Amino acid sequence: MEKKTFTSLREQYRNFYYHGFRLEKSDSRIDIEFDFEIEGLTHFRPSTYIDISNLELANPFDSETAKKIIFNLGMVELISYWKCACPETVNVECGYLCERNVNWWKKLYFGGLSEFFYINSIKTDEDSFMKIVSNEELHSHLHPEKYNSRELNLIPVGGGKDSCVTAALLKDFAGKNRFFTVNDQPARTDTVLAAGYGKDDIVKVYRTIDKNLLSLNSEGFLNGHTPFSAIVAFLSLYCAYLIGADNIILSNESSANESNIEGENINHQYSKSFEFENDFGVYIRRNIFDGIEYFSILRPFSELQIAKMFSRLPEFHDSFRSCNRGSKTNVWCGKCAKCLFVFTILAPFCDYGRLCEIFSNDMLDDPDMQADFDGLAGFTELKPFECVGTKAEFAYAVNEICERFKSEGRELPLLCKRFDKKYDKNKIDKNLLKEYNALNNVPEDFVFAVMEMYKNVAEDN
Repeated sequence: MEKKTFTSLREQYRNFYYHGFRLEKSDSRIDIEFDFEIEGLTHFRPSTYIDISNLELANPFDSETAKKIIFNLGMVELISYWKCACPETVNVECGYLCERNVNWWKKLYFGGLSEFFYINSIKTDEDSFMKIVSNEELHSHLHPEKYNSRELNLIPVGGGKDSCVTAALLKDFAGKNRFFTVNDQPARTDTVLAAGYGKDDIVKVYRTIDKNLLSLNSEGFLNGHTPFSAIVAFLSLYCAYLIGADNIILSNESSANESNIEGENINHQYSKSFEFENDFGVYIRRNIFDGIEYFSILRPFSELQIAKMFSRLPEFHDSFRSCNRGSKTNVWCGKCAKCLFVFTILAPFCDYGRLCEIFSNDMLDDPDMQADFDGLAGFTELKPFECVGTKAEFAYAVNEICERFKSEGRELPLLCKRFDKKYDKNKIDKNLLKEYNALNNVPEDFVFAVMEMYKNVAEDN
């Protein structure tokens, strides 16, 4: 299989089309299907459905507001299909976008594809990588519709430590909390159950990828990371609208803002960043409606602080999972950068032997993990393309482990020995657990929960 090139594909396939979408409802589900096409290559019809058998809908599934959300969901879905051939022009036939909104989408696509461009050695820029042409005949002004609020919180759950901490932080809002999952896996439901809720408190969404895309990828067409969290943003917005939620409460930390390559704007977690959170809030208020707040309650904190908080929530320790490789079988693979990071960031606060049991591996004593370790510790230029924290946090955690092992007279694990010899300890920031990121959008009603967590993680013991 010969991998195709960005330039040759753009010359051969010049036009991408967003023809439209289908939105239908039955007694038990709402079905969404999109119609995309790369001219001269193939059609794509990816689908999503929402299980509504356990839901009481507060707002119409197909109102004008609902359709605006679904149209915009299609705008973010299309990038997964566009990227296989990267046509120069995206023709949006089913909606209108003003110049400001065209630029908004190009910013999201370009930022969300930064890893894709890097991995595929694509040299381009935000102005020239894509031209978006929309249907001016569909230009209409925003006419606010009545929004029936039930004063609920919708909380996306991925099953990792972050969403566990969020569920615990929001215990005082228990009667108002509902949870949201995409392609539900055991760890996600188990997180909700461990937090004291029931299965009927979960809005479950199932998303499928068109098989034509998978076939093209196998033939050498381009592939790579896309801004999945932006898909979650619009999907959760639609579900929040359906059930009458006032808030979509995320679990994205301040660490998500760090680039994977120092000095370059390449971020695996772009659509989890504070920048995107702000951009999304502005976009939906300007173009859809002003009724739902979208914010991360963990934005004031780092991965390190969240790990310390999580260590004090043993009810989640048996069920949490966030390993992409092991997600289908609900395990930690114990061999990837994500597993290594989570293992290490928890180790200063948890029993080390217990972590080895959870991950089925002493990850800091595994020579196979050296390359990922070096990237996480900053010994190499590239931080692994995973949802992981900052190099400073990782170094802090490893140093804490080294000091603990030394104080107990234990031999250092292999990678800790490497760190102990190689890392300049003067660079370790001893105040990381006391930091508070003021660049956040946490509403006043939730500040007390945030400050309670800050008190827990900033204290010395």
